[in-house]
Amino acid sequence: MVQLYNLHPFGSQQVVPCKLEPERFCGGGTDALFVAAGCKVEAFAVAGQELCQPRCAFSTLGRVLRLAYSEAGDYLVAIEEKNKARFLRAYVNWRSKGAENSRVCIRMVGHHVQGPFQETPRDQMSIIEMPLSEAPSCVSCCPVKGDLLVGCTNKLVLFRLKYQVVNEEFSSLDFERSLIIHIHNIAPVEISFCVGYVAVMSDLEVLILKLESDPSHGESVHRHPHKTSSPGKQGEGSGNEPLQLESDDFVFCQKPTELLGEKSAQSGLSVMLEPTGLDGETGKSSRVQHLLYRRFAPEISSYALSDDIKLHSLQLLPVYQTGSLPSERRTRSRDKELLSLFCFFSLPHVGYLYLVVRSVELMSVYQYPERSQQAVLTPHFLHVITSNNLQCFTVRCSAVAAREEDPYVDSTLKACPPVSMDICALRMQLFIGLKAICHFKNHIVLLTKADPENLPDRRESPKRLLSRQGAVANKLRAPPAAEAGWSLYIVNTISPAQLYREMVDYSTAYKTTKTQSCIHLLSEAHLLVRAALLDAAQLEPGEEAELLEAFKDSCGHLGDCYSRLDTQESHLALPYYKMSGLSMAEVLARADWTTKHGPQRYERGLIFYISHSLCENLDEELSEELAVKVVQMFHAAEPKQLPHVLCSPAMKSVSPRTAMSYLRTLDTSGFSSVLVTLTKAAMALKLGDCDTYRKEMEGHSEMKLVCGFILEPRLLVQQKKGQIVPTELAVHLKETQPGLLIGAILGLQKNNRIGIEEADSFFKVLCGQDGGVTPQLLVDFWEAQLATHVPEVLLQGLLSKLTSQYIWRLSTRQPPDTAPLRTSKDLINACSHYGLIYPWVNVLLSSDSLADKNYTEDLSKLQSLLCGPSFDIASAAPFLEPLSEDTAAGLSVQVLCRTRLKEYGQCIDMLLDRCPQAVIPYASHELKDENRTLWWKKLLPELCQRIKCGGEKYQLYLSSLKETLSVVAVDLELREFLNVLPEDGTVAFFLPYLLYCSQKKSLT
Repeated sequence: MVQLYNLHPFGSQQVVPCKLEPERFCGGGTDALFVAAGCKVEAFAVAGQELCQPRCAFSTLGRVLRLAYSEAGDYLVAIEEKNKARFLRAYVNWRSKGAENSRVCIRMVGHHVQGPFQETPRDQMSIIEMPLSEAPSCVSCCPVKGDLLVGCTNKLVLFRLKYQVVNEEFSSLDFERSLIIHIHNIAPVEISFCVGYVAVMSDLEVLILKLESDPSHGESVHRHPHKTSSPGKQGEGSGNEPLQLESDDFVFCQKPTELLGEKSAQSGLSVMLEPTGLDGETGKSSRVQHLLYRRFAPEISSYALSDDIKLHSLQLLPVYQTGSLPSERRTRSRDKELLSLFCFFSLPHVGYLYLVVRSVELMSVYQYPERSQQAVLTPHFLHVITSNNLQCFTVRCSAVAAREEDPYVDSTLKACPPVSMDICALRMQLFIGLKAICHFKNHIVLLTKADPENLPDRRESPKRLLSRQGAVANKLRAPPAAEAGWSLYIVNTISPAQLYREMVDYSTAYKTTKTQSCIHLLSEAHLLVRAALLDAAQLEPGEEAELLEAFKDSCGHLGDCYSRLDTQESHLALPYYKMSGLSMAEVLARADWTTKHGPQRYERGLIFYISHSLCENLDEELSEELAVKVVQMFHAAEPKQLPHVLCSPAMKSVSPRTAMSYLRTLDTSGFSSVLVTLTKAAMALKLGDCDTYRKEMEGHSEMKLVCGFILEPRLLVQQKKGQIVPTELAVHLKETQPGLLIGAILGLQKNNRIGIEEADSFFKVLCGQDGGVTPQLLVDFWEAQLATHVPEVLLQGLLSKLTSQYIWRLSTRQPPDTAPLRTSKDLINACSHYGLIYPWVNVLLSSDSLADKNYTEDLSKLQSLLCGPSFDIASAAPFLEPLSEDTAAGLSVQVLCRTRLKEYGQCIDMLLDRCPQAVIPYASHELKDENRTLWWKKLLPELCQRIKCGGEKYQLYLSSLKETLSVVAVDLELREFLNVLPEDGTVAFFLPYLLYCSQKKSLT
């Protein structure tokens, strides 16, 4: 049973001053109403709450059978009947229509305005006649593009809206017949068309198709593979042969069927596209996708009249994409982008609402309390008329659109009432003799007509009923002669914000007794506001700001309701409170802290919200009173969360003594005791109780303490206004246990509890080095990182940071601000990225006495990194510029880098120029295997050349030459050895090496 609320969605009403009894009527955009009676159409101006005034009138060719308006193109289309012949005509530029007898321009579709008519179209109404080979029965306009779809007996004809350029300042509206959709075995009674989606309805069948582009661009005429029904369907009466509904002894009827998605192609209906446009674009690049087929069957046991089993009110309702900001919404209101599409159709006693974009599914089923005559769907409500009632039902369109538009809906950030929530009726307004309804903007137009007499209900046998159906199919009943007692009303719906306030006031009746009923009504109010915000183009000036406030208010009310729940849905308090914009203090102030009997009971919803809010980096600090209430709440309801709660920056105002009193009462057997220990230590530090602090910290090993910090990083690191803020405990550990602090931050980083940049910022802020100076504690942290497993993507960046820091200190002679925690030997033993320093490096450095121990340590660490296997030496080149080759330290680093780059020749030159005593140790260590030839190709010629030049390093060069000759004499044969010796050398000097080279074979 649908729940009924006695709300007031309908406001004032007025009577439309029609001269004749309306036969057809429809809305004209946002400010007009069209009423057709006899052979005339009247247009009325409708503006807000003002009285409806006649605007213009124009004659038609005959009696109007169907009437439709397109906002895109601002034209009116009508199916007219004269002398039993039907005509399709479009009325464009109707706003320029003056007197009823003023001139109009009548032309055929596709006819170009030429000659003397070029100057007049902008100032007069034009009528476009569109001839058809078959009589039209129904018509629909695309609300986005303005294209026109016309239904005939076995086909649909699509007219594409286009504009003819008359001159530089004016373009006239026109249509082009672009596509014919042949549909067999279904006779359209109503159709609906929207951006390629086509809905077709007969008396008992509904078919929804989609015209989509075909990338293959195959044949111009596309035949769907399921043109004819399969043999298995013939028994159900879905074949091509007409069904024999009546015989002497039996009544045959088709069984109800619902086919969704691809399965709907098995309906047995044949669909074929025939392009008719001059360019053929629509037909050649389109194919048919079946989305939905539904067939109903009459209920034989009801013995109802034939009208009781016919479908009515087919409608496709689009919902458009909107921006997240008001400015974006105003911009996009002109350029509509389809977000969701819904299809509604109804039987007399039940209505069906389907979602047809991306997926096809049944959203809602509407059970009417009495027989319906017509219904109209809006983004806000479903309005249904019966003989004596105007009924208003809620819809779920905005719930679907919200999830399509925002991927964060149904998360901890945002929420929306579910699509599956039960629908309800907001109002059943008494109206006597309702006959027809239409809707535009915030107006509902109703046609009422009092019956002259109440005739008793007549019953017919089902056999008589079904046999009569075939005779009346596809025929429009002629209206009876005009009778007195009719009225055409415009009912103004009240603004969404006003209706929202009434729904909130109404919900207070359920707040204490029926929480679920309160949630249901508040959810309906929330969806109403969402729907209004989705259709921003229809809002009055200033109404959007009011709706945004109502949206936040509704989220606050829903958060209040879910916070009082103790069920699985209680977690929804968190996203609704977030969307409400309420601060944590405001939410706590709304909570009911009073208790009449027994201890205070805290519901899961509020606990869940407070717990998650305290875990986030909110720039909010609770007062001491509220902080104590939060501590009491979690101590009673969630004691395991109490240490985490106390570590939140929002709880800074809580008294440390009060916190300690609650922490001491916790039973640590059920959860991590080390976390409670660290929280107690932090509180003792705030109290200045060093003895308690020391006792707590000494109760666990450093490894366990690190695990405790991983469980709650905010013991060390907090954020305030987006900035890293070290805690008092972190400052104390920096002075007393820096190794534990580094191990804890390293553990947080390895467990993804803190980012790389955040960790670096933490140490800089902790050491007061916000500028360009890197504190030693951060260097210690980087070195500790290298000692653990570092991902390859982060390794080179970390090595570069350490290298640049070592080089900066060496070049500026800047000592570290604190003593390093590890020496170079410790790092070489503990970390594979630090390699053993090459022996020749020590020889090179022995020539320079370095008194500064810190300088020596930084140099050793840098050299060890360059000797290690991991560092990309090519990336170190930009950092080496500050180090001069004139110093032993700079020379050693430069030679190490060039050696790793295999630039051995340059290294030999550098060593011969600045430190000749290291050249032989360097060659002995580096010039091996394929580089062995450099002994006689590079080193030997260079030494000989420098000895010839003499100088103060003559003796160093001479001793190096002797050792070089000893190595070359061993490696080369005598002939080769002779070839590498200088031609102008002294024989006596080289003779011993020549003798050794010639005798080495006999010696071996």
